[in-house]
Amino acid sequence: MAQIDYDGRVAIVTGAGGGLGRSHALLLASRGAKVVVNDLGGARDGSGGGSEMADAVVAEIREAGGDAVADYAGVHTWEGGRSIVGTALEAFGRVDVVVNNAGILRDTSFAKLTEDQLDLVLKVHLYGGFHVTHAAWEHLRGQGYGRVINTTSGSGLYGNFGQANYSAAKLGLVGLTRTLAIEGRKYGITANVIAPIAASRMTEDVMPPQLLERLEPHHVSPLVAYLASETCSETGRIYSVGGGYMARVAILEGEGATFDDVPTPEDVAAAWDRIDRVGDGAMEFTDGVFEQTNRIAASLGLGTR
Repeated sequence: MAQIDYDGRVAIVTGAGGGLGRSHALLLASRGAKVVVNDLGGARDGSGGGSEMADAVVAEIREAGGDAVADYAGVHTWEGGRSIVGTALEAFGRVDVVVNNAGILRDTSFAKLTEDQLDLVLKVHLYGGFHVTHAAWEHLRGQGYGRVINTTSGSGLYGNFGQANYSAAKLGLVGLTRTLAIEGRKYGITANVIAPIAASRMTEDVMPPQLLERLEPHHVSPLVAYLASETCSETGRIYSVGGGYMARVAILEGEGATFDDVPTPEDVAAAWDRIDRVGDGAMEFTDGVFEQTNRIAASLGLGTR
């Protein structure tokens, strides 16, 4: 197989000042992409800001012989999205790949959730995906080529205690991705979404050390790089990834039950086994973010405790 590279391609990676985003940016740049390293430079909860994080990654890329520029705009506004894409156009004259990775956490139980804990999490994760991709969309359509990679989470796919805000935003990105895949197909644009498990400041205090050691961000970035390449034509897909484990996640619908007339609640109860059954019983269903983590850990021969 020919080597995958990105010569002549321009990639935007949001939240690229550390963790997964930094790893994605470094790998893409090492394969020839010109990279916009976007990072607001704030804390894990979205507060504060600064240029140091993005600047440091740009310096790493340039020292390794790559080409990159920093951008410090927040993804949480329409203006921020336009500014990020504008940086790509001003520096490199085009944009080909959008990796929406920026994220924050403001965890709390649903009963204690406040307006500001909901709003900013939605704006950074879900709105951020809209803002940056929308600003790039006309350019991707006009050139007949584009790659969009969004970042969901096991919390979004399966739920997790204390993360109603984060989970809602992350699953929203799945719906966005699948619609972008439909609307982008005739323009040569693909859109896919990853659900990564990786060691980062977002996860450092919720996973055991022996698992974090195996979940370095660089295990996730090769999947992002493949999805961002001309080689990959898959679109509208969801992938779970971490520690060397990669698997497609599918939304499934069973055969169900059909009623000749409007059923009573008792009719629904009587047919519940058919309504609730998906497949032949041989399929495995993930029942939460911890089960997703356990599945990855098991594939690596590790326990989570």
